[in-house]
Amino acid sequence: MVQKYKFGTPFETEAVVREMECAEGLPSVGTIETGEHGFCFTYTMGEKEVVYGLGETLRGMNKRGYRYISYATDDPHHHEDKISLYGSQNFILLDGEEKVGLFFDYPTKLEFDIGYTRQDTLTVSCAKADLYLYVLTGESALAIVKEFRQIIGKSYLPPKWGMGFGQSRWGYKTPEDFLFVADTYRKLGIPLDAVYMDIDYMERYKDFTTNEKNFPDFPAFTAAMKEKKVHLVPIIDAGVKVEEGYSVHDEGVKNGYFCTGEDGKPYMMAVWPGPAYMPDFLNAEARAWFGSQYQRLLEQGVDGFWNDMNEPSIFYTYDSMEAYKKGIREFLDSPIDETAYNRANALSELLTTPENYTRFYHNVNGQRVCHDQVHNLFGYNMTRAAGEAFERISPDKRILMFSRSSYIGMHRYGGIWTGDNKSWWSHLLLNIKMMPALNMCGFLFTGADIGGFGVNTTRDLVLRWLAFGVFTPLMRNHAALGTREQECYQWEKPEDFAHVVGVRYRLLPYLYSELVKAVENDEMYFRPLAFEYPEDAIARETEDQLMLGDSLMVAPVYQQNASGRVVYLPEDMLLVKFMPDGTLYQEELTKGIHYISVALNEVPMFVKKNHIVPLAQPAQCVAELNEEDFTVVGWTTEPVSYELYQDDGYTRQVGMNCTWRTISK
Repeated sequence: MVQKYKFGTPFETEAVVREMECAEGLPSVGTIETGEHGFCFTYTMGEKEVVYGLGETLRGMNKRGYRYISYATDDPHHHEDKISLYGSQNFILLDGEEKVGLFFDYPTKLEFDIGYTRQDTLTVSCAKADLYLYVLTGESALAIVKEFRQIIGKSYLPPKWGMGFGQSRWGYKTPEDFLFVADTYRKLGIPLDAVYMDIDYMERYKDFTTNEKNFPDFPAFTAAMKEKKVHLVPIIDAGVKVEEGYSVHDEGVKNGYFCTGEDGKPYMMAVWPGPAYMPDFLNAEARAWFGSQYQRLLEQGVDGFWNDMNEPSIFYTYDSMEAYKKGIREFLDSPIDETAYNRANALSELLTTPENYTRFYHNVNGQRVCHDQVHNLFGYNMTRAAGEAFERISPDKRILMFSRSSYIGMHRYGGIWTGDNKSWWSHLLLNIKMMPALNMCGFLFTGADIGGFGVNTTRDLVLRWLAFGVFTPLMRNHAALGTREQECYQWEKPEDFAHVVGVRYRLLPYLYSELVKAVENDEMYFRPLAFEYPEDAIARETEDQLMLGDSLMVAPVYQQNASGRVVYLPEDMLLVKFMPDGTLYQEELTKGIHYISVALNEVPMFVKKNHIVPLAQPAQCVAELNEEDFTVVGWTTEPVSYELYQDDGYTRQVGMNCTWRTISK
């Protein structure tokens, strides 16, 4: 059951698509205080109560014991003490004696104190009592998640090739760079479906342009890549370069499509292109205009994009730069004393001050709204602009789209990747823990930068991360400029990488089927063990293993130098290891705790007893998948069947041009 409560005058975020009447009075769960100090929800947690949710946040699946602030933030340093990341997914699930879901539909800064101040107390607070609160109750955690997913709308489904393996790196600049990646993967027999284009493909970081010196005939280049069965996926940033004669800039200024300052003129802020204007994505006309710009690249052979810098990230504004320059002058004229070091360090904070977000405005249905009051909706509506445009431009064909920043509601238009992680073993574990929370909030097409984006990675970390990435809907290796090169061919014994990546393609028919089912049935693709085995005390505390779809459990190795790991089986399961010689190791294991040996070039998974998983034959890309010839794995003591979903991989409407095929054992 879902009940909707209204406080004050909420901003209409359009996160929820189901029409509902507001309930009278206050919810029966927790206590709520409103007034001049804003809104505060307080709830006393049971001793063993678990709190799930919040999507893209740090720490564990169980969010108890810390605080989190929902305020989209570009911060590449994902340490345990970070309380805000790129996304804002304000849904939590209380799993105690009673099961309760809570969605706080509030578009700016919202604080969750989940046993941080007092171990038994949850508080959710914000500065203004203008929000909707949705309270969901049900018999199980899964039932509540399903109910929530039903009120926020169907999740985005990518084209099938978007679930193939992709290679990316900040620093690919020329056709030769991209061709070398594609050709080397093909030469070494390492499967590949996409190469991603970071900011260097553009003409001086101008959205929807290509560097004409490097790409004199971009359509011919995309066609040449497609002949190799490799898709190009360019990045689109939120900021539009301030430059007269650049048509996107000129059209936006002429039609009033950019965010404005106090004076009503487009407000200048800086990102990669230097001085830039931010499109007013909360203005429906501006959103439609910006979305139409993607057609420029679609017409040149591109069929996928990733949106970035859309928290929005701001390097500085005109006002903060003036304050910075003034601060430098004052610092230069001041004595060198015991405060000099701290004063010098503080100067950079003048550039990226939070006040930047209070200095520009949106036009929402004719009303001027300060950006700070709707901050978390910016990235959501940038990707919405693209998604709505794709429905017009490409009504029959799915376009790949994922974003860095998000709010609940954006899941209808694209997926997300989890941002600028580091090449740390702890971030591989963090990747595992994030997935179910994102699924709860509708984000099914998700993944992290495999191998880690920042700092230098290692061969074993890339292999272990790939072995988990095999199962994530978005499987992409991506790294930062200046870091160690981490493409699969950079390491000794590239055949190990070819094998591990190849497992993705053997599993892809099953993974794609489970993703489609999760989209259509409002289910979770990844689930905590506790959701499937709620009465199992060990399962409730297991956060480094995940249930996947109908049949699988995954338990990745995420520790350096480990030759395997301890795995808890909540029921009898079949251990399947994909061996480097192409064979399958299979062992029937009973419920309980087991130590599993896993070499660097092996991929393990666990199939529930009396369930089966169809495996395709090896392929070099999605287009070459043979979906007629399957090997079926499973430990069965009775006849078992699996409903496999097959379609053309492109058609937008699920169920059109598709086949539901029964696989039996």
